[in-house]
Order: sequence, then C-alpha cells, then structure tokens
Amino acid sequence: MITRRTLVAGAALAPFALWTRTALANAMSALQTSKLVYLTPIKSNGEESRCKAEIWFGYHGGDIYVVTPPDAWRAEAVGRGLTRARLWVGEFGIWTRSNDAFREAPELMATSSLETNTDVQAEVLEKMGAKYADDGWSRWGDEFRKGLADGGRVMIRYVVDA
Repeated sequence: MITRRTLVAGAALAPFALWTRTALANAMSALQTSKLVYLTPIKSNGEESRCKAEIWFGYHGGDIYVVTPPDAWRAEAVGRGLTRARLWVGEFGIWTRSNDAFREAPELMATSSLETNTDVQAEVLEKMGAKYADDGWSRWGDEFRKGLADGGRVMIRYVVDA
C-alpha cells in the first residue's frame, strides 16, 4: 500500500536517482572516447587508497580492463580481497601532477577481479591495440601479451556498479 509518507520520501529521492543515472550515463559515454582512466582501490575501512594511477584501459562487454604488473598496488589489492575501486574517466596527465583535476571527471564505482580467461584477454588486447595504435601500442602490446603469458603482468577486470 502506498502511503503519503512513501510518496513524499520517493519524491525527495527522485532528483538524486536521476542525478545518479545521469552521472553513470556520462561516465559510460566517456569510456567510449577517453584513453585513460584514473583508479584507486578502496581500503577495507572504505577510504580510498592514497595510491592512484592513470592507466590505459580496454572497454569490453560493459566492463573495464587494465593490464598491470602483479606487484602494482591495484593488483595486490585484488589479491588481498580489496575488490572495490573508484575510477574516473578522462585525461589529466600524471595523477600526482593533476592537482586532483581527475576528481571532476565522470566517476564510477566498480568491483575488481583478476581476469585469467585467455580468450577474454585476447579480445581485450585486440581492442586496446586498435585504441592505442598511435600511442605506443607497437611496443606495449607485445609487452602486455608476453607478460600475461609468463606472469609478468595481470589483467584486472572492473565490473561497474549499476
């Protein structure tokens, strides 16, 4: 049964729900054109890690993928069960020199996991190759492929919160 109280509460929350959907749509749209995401793992106490990263990414099947050394904090966090992450979509240069400008970019929350399926890895790398063809992929593509094969790199999958 819908009461007056339910209607008033729903009406009060409606602008927030619309803003949240719009922010998510803006971030998802930005993933189509941006060459970088900025990301940080979320610690067990809910705070952001003090380590951030600006990083190349692949967008495949609605998820975000990055390739990174296994000893990078973002990979170690996943290994420690710290699977929550905040991502910003845009290009602001090196995060430590950006004066936090990336925080104004479209923002996403996501759950991370290591992607070990070699078919998915190959599909993501193919998309990244097309995306970064003019940005050094001729060097990094082979490095990513070899690293994923020999354990020198891992692929992290970020599933965006709906």
